[in-house]
Amino acid sequence: MPYRAPISEFRFLFDHVIGFDQVAQTDRFAEATSETVDAVLTEAGKLCEDILAPLQRPGDLHPARLENGIVRTSPGYASGFQAIAEGGWIAIAADPDHGGMGLPMTVASAVNEMMSSTCLSLQLAPLMTQGQIEALEHHASDDIKALYLPKLISGEWVGTMNLTEPQAGSDVGALSTKAVPNDDGTYAITGQKIYISWGDNDFTENVCHLVLARLPGAVPGTKGISLFLVPKRIPDENGAPGVANSLKVVSLEHKMGLHGSPTAVMQYDGATGWLIGKEHDGMRAMFTMMNNARLGVGVQGIGVAEGAYQHALAYAEGRKQGRTENNTITDHADVRRMLATMKADTFAARAIALACAVAIDMETATDHPDWAARAALLTPITKAFGTDTGIDVAGIGLQVHGGMGFVEETGAAQFSRDVRVTAIYEGTNGIQAMDLVGRKLMDGGEAAYRLLDEMEADAEAARAILPELVDPVWQACETLRETTEWMVANGTQDRFAGSVPYLRGFARVLGAHFHLKAALADPEGAHARLAAFYIHRLLPEHVGLLAHARQGADDLYAITVDDLVA
Repeated sequence: MPYRAPISEFRFLFDHVIGFDQVAQTDRFAEATSETVDAVLTEAGKLCEDILAPLQRPGDLHPARLENGIVRTSPGYASGFQAIAEGGWIAIAADPDHGGMGLPMTVASAVNEMMSSTCLSLQLAPLMTQGQIEALEHHASDDIKALYLPKLISGEWVGTMNLTEPQAGSDVGALSTKAVPNDDGTYAITGQKIYISWGDNDFTENVCHLVLARLPGAVPGTKGISLFLVPKRIPDENGAPGVANSLKVVSLEHKMGLHGSPTAVMQYDGATGWLIGKEHDGMRAMFTMMNNARLGVGVQGIGVAEGAYQHALAYAEGRKQGRTENNTITDHADVRRMLATMKADTFAARAIALACAVAIDMETATDHPDWAARAALLTPITKAFGTDTGIDVAGIGLQVHGGMGFVEETGAAQFSRDVRVTAIYEGTNGIQAMDLVGRKLMDGGEAAYRLLDEMEADAEAARAILPELVDPVWQACETLRETTEWMVANGTQDRFAGSVPYLRGFARVLGAHFHLKAALADPEGAHARLAAFYIHRLLPEHVGLLAHARQGADDLYAITVDDLVA
């Protein structure tokens, strides 16, 4: 099924829903005019429609493989990545001093979403590189920046992130990879890392690994971790890839989905690396990349949701069944419900993600702490709700296809298989929820309350025009405020016990807020009708979710391990 880039939807969100005009009015992003943004989105849409979309099925049917120590990528991926690199799409938000476009993260997120819709496996390569670029921009020495950033930005080289080890998953502090100082200011890195997305390829000159490791005498836990840049090939005196470093791909994982993306087990045997940031401060530097990636992974989920929706809609519009007006299954009430749910939830998740990107851009442009707090608050919500939406929408898409959804030749199942890992990598969605009720509420809920104040003010502004939609949104905001107050007042374990439903409920209410803003901008059009569907049919879920969130931990831990076994 041909993919259609949702350019008009992005433009509508930018102009009427997420407040992108604030970004464009800053000195930092003054060049992000409406004309420039339109041109960027249009050209990116063409790339996705014409070049990346045809690579979706070949990547699934012909996975990346390891042959005699060399990673062989899926058919067409080399030319697809070359098109991404030559078009400058890796460089959208990167610093112009090193060859980047310097455009807002909001624009980059829209482009990344479209690439995720069309070929998620390949899109992972530029996404990881973008995260590494940001980490190096913030924490690397000037010499490292001068050597590596232009190559990463151009796509001549790509970047990866190496955190996880066989014995150290979400508990990063348990890692054991070692870094021993050499006499020349470099370090010898030894250890094994797993789940390394795009750990190698056969179409770029170099692969640059950011690796977490421990220096001699480092304290246990995350405070004893440092970050190192370890290239596949060590640059020579001219900056060209030189001799091979002492690292290798041990194996590639056989996965449920994302077959075109090589997920590597990496072995480092005294590999040469360079310290990034300060000694024992690796987690802070790595979190720069991880936070970038968490927004990016949320956007991946939304991109898959859009792709799965378009796929299901095309099938439904062509599937003849019954004696109805159009004689297709789109006239059946349940199919109409499923399609509307897919579209409404994708809109909500997309608006949340782009609002998060706006906050990041405003923080970058103004350095104001309120914007920093807004970005921090929305990041775990974006990651978790965006990926949950991708999973849910892809699953509904299977159902729309009926029996043919279970048949691989339709391609509907691939969306579900590919997107499922997004709720796991870059911090599981449970960890995102714990982060939301933990670190992100350490300010006593101030950032959340400021957002709720804005949401209620916007609802009041819409009351005269859309009263039937305003009241449910207003009441939902009040319930969310009360639940946030409960979270702030209670202990860590009680908050953690309700963290997942709290995040989901928060996202439900945020989605209603953005749907209401869309309806206000289009009161007689499709956005108003979609908002009415979301607010009347999907928003009510917040009541049960937030009630669950306030239950505390006692009944949860009253269930013993033996009870679970019995």
